[in-house]
Amino acid sequence: MLILASNSQIRHEMLAAAGIAVRIVAPEFDEGPVKKAHDGEPEMLARLLAEGKARSITVAEDALVIGSDSLVTVEGRRYSKPRDREEAAAHLRSFSGRSMALTSAVALARSGKIEWSHAESAQLHVRPLSEKFIKAYLDAEWPEVGHCVGVFRMEGRGVTLFERIEGNHFTILGMPLLPLLSALRERGALAS
Repeated sequence: MLILASNSQIRHEMLAAAGIAVRIVAPEFDEGPVKKAHDGEPEMLARLLAEGKARSITVAEDALVIGSDSLVTVEGRRYSKPRDREEAAAHLRSFSGRSMALTSAVALARSGKIEWSHAESAQLHVRPLSEKFIKAYLDAEWPEVGHCVGVFRMEGRGVTLFERIEGNHFTILGMPLLPLLSALRERGALAS
């Protein structure tokens, strides 16, 4: 049995598209203290958050719990999901013309213990964004992008924010899927 400890629709869709059946359970994990205490590399923070989500679900011993998280940094500043549309616009202004580092992590836990975790990053080069564009973009994409740390959905109009993208597609969507599939095969949860 596989459980996805996530409220993210796109993570569920990624697994479903790969033919992976999961039960979705909302994680019972407070990210705030972990984010506040962390002053190291984004990859480590993303792993800590993914691991915290995976450990937060206690179920049958044979179940594997998948936890995942993503974070965005621009020029060393870490961004969280916007609290409202005004903050989303402020984030977009701040991203304009800059390179955004998007880090995604995934973890597997069994019986509350982490068995495996992985993090990787992608670089997304945001083109200069005008106020007119930001308004039109948020008119079309709000409130959906309010649930996204970078204020974008690649499966939506978010692709129009960028000049160039370097990194794995699945990492950008919010979960390093290929390493996860390998880890699931190694544990016998998927056929090899």
